[in-house]
Amino acid sequence: MFISNAYAQSASSGLDGIGGFLPIILMFVVLYFLMIRPQQKRQKEQKAMIEALAEGDEIVTTGGLLGTVTQVSENHVSMRMASGAEVFVQKTAVVAQLPKGTLESLAEPPQPAPVPVLAPPPDQQAE
Repeated sequence: MFISNAYAQSASSGLDGIGGFLPIILMFVVLYFLMIRPQQKRQKEQKAMIEALAEGDEIVTTGGLLGTVTQVSENHVSMRMASGAEVFVQKTAVVAQLPKGTLESLAEPPQPAPVPVLAPPPDQQAE
């Protein structure tokens, strides 16, 4: 006739079940090496930098304040800004430690650009 017979599918081995999860497992492995592991490394570096803060270090805070460390306590850092004001911030607010002398180079006022002198238009020179 025109209708074909339907047959049951043969039993599959257990390998197909594990093979179905293989792409998901592979995605988690790639995710670990591309995202999680570098983040953990950055956290370790940040923690080591915060623990190594000492007086005289030049730092940047999360708010963008730049200053020199004047005192370090267990959870807070006292820093002197360029204006002479002293600010207390939490150690967790310290984002980066700058190389020595960075603040001095930033504090130098920029030299003004020379102003070009323009000649008056030719019609006004006759007057």
